[in-house]
Amino acid sequence: MQYLFKKQLLMAVATMLTITLSAQKKKTPTPAPPPAPVTVVPAPKTGPKPFKEVITSKAVSASGLFTVHRVEDKWYFELPDSILNKDIMAITRFSKVAAGGAAYGGELVNQQVIRWEKGPSNNMFMRVVTTVSVAKDSASPIFQAVRNSNLDPIGAAFDVKAFGKDSGKAVVIDVTDFFKGDNQVVSLSPAAKRALNLGGILSDRSYIDTIKTFPINAEVRTVKTFGASPPAAPSPFGGPSQSGLPAASAAGAVTLELNNSFILLPAKPMRKRLFDSRVGYFADDYTEYSDNQQKVQNSVFAVRWRLEPKEEDREKWKKGELVEPKKPIVYYIDPATPKKWRSYLIQGINDWNAAFEQAGFKNAIMGKDWPENDSSMSLEDARYSVLRYFASDVQNAYGPNVHDPRSGEIIESHIGWYHNVMNLLHDWYFIQAAPSDERARKMKFDDSLMGQLVRFVSSHEVGHTLGLRHNMGASNATPVEKLRDKAWIEKYGHTVSIMDYARFNYVAQPEDGVKNLFPKISVYDKWAIEWGYKPVSESLDEEEEKKVLNKWVIAHETDPMYWFGGESFNNDPRSQTESLGDNNMKAGEYGIKNLKRVMASLPDWTKEEADTYQNLTDMYAQVFGQYNRYIGHVLKNIGGIYETFKSSDQKGDVYKPAPKAVQKEAVDFLGKQVFTTPSWLLDKNVLNKISEPSTDRYTSLLDNVIVSVLSTPRLSRMVASANRDAAAYTIEELYRDLKKSVWSELPARSVITHYRRDLQKSYVNRMIAIVTPTAGSSGITLGGLTLSLGGPDASKSDISSLTKAHLQTLRNEILAALPFVRDNMSKYHLQDLAERIKTALNPKG
Repeated sequence: MQYLFKKQLLMAVATMLTITLSAQKKKTPTPAPPPAPVTVVPAPKTGPKPFKEVITSKAVSASGLFTVHRVEDKWYFELPDSILNKDIMAITRFSKVAAGGAAYGGELVNQQVIRWEKGPSNNMFMRVVTTVSVAKDSASPIFQAVRNSNLDPIGAAFDVKAFGKDSGKAVVIDVTDFFKGDNQVVSLSPAAKRALNLGGILSDRSYIDTIKTFPINAEVRTVKTFGASPPAAPSPFGGPSQSGLPAASAAGAVTLELNNSFILLPAKPMRKRLFDSRVGYFADDYTEYSDNQQKVQNSVFAVRWRLEPKEEDREKWKKGELVEPKKPIVYYIDPATPKKWRSYLIQGINDWNAAFEQAGFKNAIMGKDWPENDSSMSLEDARYSVLRYFASDVQNAYGPNVHDPRSGEIIESHIGWYHNVMNLLHDWYFIQAAPSDERARKMKFDDSLMGQLVRFVSSHEVGHTLGLRHNMGASNATPVEKLRDKAWIEKYGHTVSIMDYARFNYVAQPEDGVKNLFPKISVYDKWAIEWGYKPVSESLDEEEEKKVLNKWVIAHETDPMYWFGGESFNNDPRSQTESLGDNNMKAGEYGIKNLKRVMASLPDWTKEEADTYQNLTDMYAQVFGQYNRYIGHVLKNIGGIYETFKSSDQKGDVYKPAPKAVQKEAVDFLGKQVFTTPSWLLDKNVLNKISEPSTDRYTSLLDNVIVSVLSTPRLSRMVASANRDAAAYTIEELYRDLKKSVWSELPARSVITHYRRDLQKSYVNRMIAIVTPTAGSSGITLGGLTLSLGGPDASKSDISSLTKAHLQTLRNEILAALPFVRDNMSKYHLQDLAERIKTALNPKG
């Protein structure tokens, strides 16, 4: 093969050489023919045309933020020079969506700040502004350095079709294809399209519906159709199937209606109020640079509405008199909302006026019905804040906001209200309040009761749109016994913040006579609104204002009602979702007393004609879930760390372990209320009607509790706490206290019942998992590197040593008890566990 290739190559070279030599012998080459005459055709004129040639007599025009022209099937923006390089918020929302995608008309799709600017060669650019780094002074040298490192992307480019009709100080651009197409600035993000399993846009089925313009905003309504593949069939080997919308299966396409709002942001941003971790506000931030810095500063500021007094009231305002704001906060109720609930939603909005009065404003916030006959208003218009009602089986509601990233000023908010949130409210109120409120003892509440529940949730969600985060520690300010005090409840409610997840007063006993079981806007809420909205002298700069606000906070530092406990993401047992009172153990005991009352009456309260025990099934699950919550609240005390944010001019530590007495009380609660079999919860008259005896959720609960209380992160916190504080609750004490309740049959030489055997097996298995790397490892190995997935490695601390010693002691006690055990199942159980421990401690025999 190599020989043939070489031979062919030599022949080709010889041929080329012959041609070359022959050419060299030619002395008089044939002259080339003269070139044909060239006709120069002038290129078609490009660039802007006269205004009248673009915006013809057929145009329908409207003036506003942008002058909008429609010429037959073309849409044009006329952009005045005065709008160039100004910050404009672009907000995209769903107007209508395909069914089955867990998205609803009115929900936010994306948002960003844009600027129009002139480009080269008669182009107009749309920049997308990314506020990451900012120079405080545009005249400073470092301003240029910041600009050099923060170039904003060009989101779209447009040819200038014409200049303005009169002065020429405006440009006309064609925006038809931009809005019809799939441009990310005015369409779905790639992540959103992946979530809905959408493909490319289908231009023949996508179009602009309307474009309307107003003095400070423009609204664009489009219909976009995307290709979409139907979901793949589930694998016969298990695993999730590919997501997809029913429309994709029916038509191979999905059609959405979108609304794009362009709203001009203030030329002068609202004055920022710097964030304070001791008051619960949502925040935004950016890196700030100045010539005088020796350290880069991260500017973090609260998100809030701009509330200012009317000019004629400014002097009254300075004197501390209540005044009406220049522009109140107004929320409209979606006309798709059932009429019976609208007044309650409005009441929930208006309830916040009491808080704003503490900040110096009256009539600062109001709820209104949507003016259904006003064609000039649109639900998606960025000038209006709306509570949108979703036809959904989701049991939830949420309160977002859209704000200016330069200052934190809230521009608008669309509260999301899912229709089925009422089912959640029913179940929670039934389980937590039925012992004290006869109205809750049925499967369908009267409208008056449901309306009050709706009002409470409305207030909570509106609080979020005002900038307030959850305050899960608010309920800790109320002593448990005060939750049974009628006068206290009338004054403060059962939690000092409606922004808590405190739901309803499950501690109050029927004999207490407490009827007001709902949360309400209370002490903390009013204080938080005061901190965020009460004016501070305009002569101060942000840093000086921060010092004034710090004094406000310190003035309340000894009163727990003003404490912001965070959102329950830390290890502080004082800050928990769904908890009540300042002692989880006492609150849980009262809660269980009420659960026993509910359980005893559950068959009667859930009975409805022709119901095949579905009501009983659902509400028993709620009883069990509530019981589980009480246990979770108690567990967080064991190894708990109190976290109380402070400034450097406040006394005391930020972090300290939960007191030893509190942790021991938590372990004692587990022994009495969990490890002692709760026969009231395992009523066979109920269980035999709702589930076959193939599964046992109580056994699973026991295992989960043991795994939780003996988790390595919890034990590691206890080791670290003991190293810092000699008075801290230790692992050794924990093991000793647990053994007293889990293994009480050993010294008593008594029969070990079924559930107690399950409990003891879980206990031994978890202990073995701690000391046995193969059984207890919760990491993965990649390239020789082990990555932990379940917390610290117990083998590298005292945890392993203490656990091994405890297991050895436990085995000795089991062996000592065995000769006296007469019950066969108890004997087999103990023999089994003794052998498991032996194997774990001495695997090689």
